[in-house]
Amino acid sequence: MIRIEPMADTDIERCVELEQLLFPEDDPWQAVAFRSELAGPHNRYITARDDDGRMIGYAGVALLGDDEHPEAEVHTIGVDPTCHRGGIGTLLLEALLAEAGKRGGPVFLEVRTDNTPAIALYAKHGFHIIGLRKNYYQPSGADAYTMRRPELTGFPLVGDAQAAAAAVAAADSRPPAANEVLS
Repeated sequence: MIRIEPMADTDIERCVELEQLLFPEDDPWQAVAFRSELAGPHNRYITARDDDGRMIGYAGVALLGDDEHPEAEVHTIGVDPTCHRGGIGTLLLEALLAEAGKRGGPVFLEVRTDNTPAIALYAKHGFHIIGLRKNYYQPSGADAYTMRRPELTGFPLVGDAQAAAAAVAAADSRPPAANEVLS
């Protein structure tokens, strides 16, 4: 069974390893980027773990705007290549969408134009292509689609998505790590 849990500082090293595997041609995130993201009060980062507790995926969302005009932006979803096509990306995305759905508003993301499986996953969850960003990913120069999921009223939580939503909510209330900077 896959567990969705809040990301901790101790997960950063594994995230960097996965970034190197997943995005070698596009300036994979380094530890400092993950630390910065975890420190952002509007960001929620989660991990997916297998039965042995090994982190096999991670994801993050920024909750932006204000109470009147909320919106969210999926910053990243990464799944260990040995676990692709196993539903891990779906669980991570559904957890992020559940968190964004608490505030309402549209959800945005960027995805490589050649990442057909991810585009299909996002479309299945209500995202539509609204734009093209030429040369978005560097240094490869790959293009990205900007996708948007319109505001939904009450994102349905079924099965493991309920547990995933609880994990994201816990990430919101976790105590800061010793080296975390609060703003």
